[in-house]
Amino acid sequence: MLKKLISLFSVLALLLLAACGLNGGGSANQTATDSKEEKPSSGEKKELEFWYIDSGEKEKVYLEAVERFKEKHPDVEVKTLQIPNDAYKQKFSVAMSGDQAPDVFHSWGGGWLKNFVDQGKVLDLTGETDTAHFNELALKNSTYDGKIYGLPLSLSIDVVFYNKEIFEKYNLTPPKTYEEWLTIIDTLNKNNVIPIALANQTKWPGAYYLMNFASRIAGPELFESALNRGGKGFDDPAYVQAGKYIQEMVDRNAFNSGFNGVPYDEGQGRQLLYSGQAAMMDMTISFLNNVRQEAPEFEEKLDFFLFPTVPGGKGDTTHVGAATGPVWSVAKNSEHPDLATELVKELTSTETAQNYTDRTGSLTGVKDIEPADEFTKRFYEVVQNATHLQMPYDQTLPPELAELHKDTTQAIFGKDMTPEEAAKKMEEKAKELLE
Repeated sequence: MLKKLISLFSVLALLLLAACGLNGGGSANQTATDSKEEKPSSGEKKELEFWYIDSGEKEKVYLEAVERFKEKHPDVEVKTLQIPNDAYKQKFSVAMSGDQAPDVFHSWGGGWLKNFVDQGKVLDLTGETDTAHFNELALKNSTYDGKIYGLPLSLSIDVVFYNKEIFEKYNLTPPKTYEEWLTIIDTLNKNNVIPIALANQTKWPGAYYLMNFASRIAGPELFESALNRGGKGFDDPAYVQAGKYIQEMVDRNAFNSGFNGVPYDEGQGRQLLYSGQAAMMDMTISFLNNVRQEAPEFEEKLDFFLFPTVPGGKGDTTHVGAATGPVWSVAKNSEHPDLATELVKELTSTETAQNYTDRTGSLTGVKDIEPADEFTKRFYEVVQNATHLQMPYDQTLPPELAELHKDTTQAIFGKDMTPEEAAKKMEEKAKELLE
């Protein structure tokens, strides 16, 4: 009887997956496509499926690259699907688990992509990749055991944005040290200005603080040692001290009220800056693109500084938080792997990269693409002067450890957990997963 029930549930599960199809959910371009299992009959076009998360000008750049690819391959149709960030991660994981992934897909490299690489579900692009075409550090984030599984279009960095008008009003200058930052925070609080906007419901915005503080305290070698089990762990005193700095900032009222319950994607945190209620935000340079879409008049007030140094710290401002994404990858079970690889190449071509940089205020993982935009040029100079680019922990660590990192960091911000407790939990899980 049990065997019959198991068999019945298996059939139902397969039917449900088939019913859901590959393209459930909304898209500005494609709301439904045929199953990839239905091969085109003789004379019909070959078909590729392409999933990505960005909308707006970034999406336009991608779709223009798709059109250039189609001009070169008139016998190929490309079905595109745009899915917002959080929904994408869930939908893509379901598709991967059912061997129904799109031919070409968005990733962030790091541990997120490696999880699927380890399952044997991502195509090895090593032999098709001109490594000289890419920023070495960006490409490294999708390279595992010497093999390349994704090509990076985007390279982002993490900076602290601030409102120049507010700083000028209270005679403030961008801080170079943590002590100077605390003084600014105190001054803004005295004048009823929220010092730093933080939207930490999704946890990753707050995680930048832990990563930045840890790097400033112990240098970038700390994370590499903890990840690779090289002597130092996630319970290192530097991680505990990083948590203490976070809680000191919380105690100094550095952030908006209820920050752990504020979602980032909806833009509530950004609105605090646009309206002048808050003076700063630690965020990736995608913030500039948000400004240009949501509040273009605010750009004339916008400036940034690098995360400050800490007393006695080994790290400095040439150690920069960074991220890749989109990184374009190909599903290993693609029916047309050669064509899918050609599409990825077009999505990371010099033309695509230049358009991406010039039109979205973003940096690119393609080498020697200098922005024409004056604001973006300053981000470019930061990267050029960087001696280390630290990819986000949650995109580098194995998924289970990455989630714990975000959970414990959010708990540190909420003072639901001490820095010592958070560090201990991280190290215990790291020993379980990494050793």
